[in-house]
Amino acid sequence: MIHELKLKVRDYECDLQGIVNNANYQHYTEHARHEFLLSRGISFAALHARGIDAVVARLNMAFKHPLHSGDEFLCTLRLKKDGIKYIFLQDIYRLPDRLLSCRAEVTTVCVVDGKMATVPELDQLVE
Repeated sequence: MIHELKLKVRDYECDLQGIVNNANYQHYTEHARHEFLLSRGISFAALHARGIDAVVARLNMAFKHPLHSGDEFLCTLRLKKDGIKYIFLQDIYRLPDRLLSCRAEVTTVCVVDGKMATVPELDQLVE
């Protein structure tokens, strides 16, 4: 993994069964992607101001073991590139036992001045 972010489940993220609602896993992975970019000196807002918008083109999530209120977890990511697509491979592990909770593959593309294109700053991040 090239980036890890530690978070904690908040009560309001859980559903009636007492487990994290599936939609919140997408929030966790998105937050980790934004924090990853910031940790590498890339601001999502600054990219947008330059006419560069990174958007999710495809999202695939597999839920393995539920998180509960108060659980601490680690959201990890790797980044690879396929043509003009940037693919984030993200896992969420419950702490402290590192039990896999969710596995996600998030495919993003960049729209630069209205056209899909690669972005040099992001190309430099690819493993």
